[in-house]
Amino acid sequence: MELPKILESKTKIRFQDCDPFNHLNNASYFNYLINAREDQLIKHYGIDIYQHGKDRGKSWVVGSHQIAYLQSATLMETVTIDSQLLHYGNKNLLVEIRMWNEDKTELKAILWSSFVYFDLIKLSSAQHTEDIMELFESVVLPVEETSFEKRTQSFRLQKVV
Repeated sequence: MELPKILESKTKIRFQDCDPFNHLNNASYFNYLINAREDQLIKHYGIDIYQHGKDRGKSWVVGSHQIAYLQSATLMETVTIDSQLLHYGNKNLLVEIRMWNEDKTELKAILWSSFVYFDLIKLSSAQHTEDIMELFESVVLPVEETSFEKRTQSFRLQKVV
């Protein structure tokens, strides 16, 4: 069975994560986007990064984030979050996570996160194992744009119908 390359889920924007204007707080976007990706990995690929860390002594840590806020997400709004693996290497990953309105006609935010595979015992980067590399090869979905700025601009320019 072929694994999906774009993972998708829905969630509701909650009161405690909003600013006084009932907009999702800028810092809260990270929690929504990363939590959605973690849940999607479990559901679609059977990868629980925390269990992986316990079992193998290795897991992924954030190397960097780049985020663009395009439209406000608002209190009690249902949003769709989708994600995909853009690139992988022996020790790293680049993932794109997007937050849309519920029917995916309006992009609210886009996040590029780089992750480093990390040995939790040695406290240093580690090489991905063959089974992980095979999974990545089967699900990677690169995009045409090679920089975050160009990728964000491409979304700003296109109108989703």
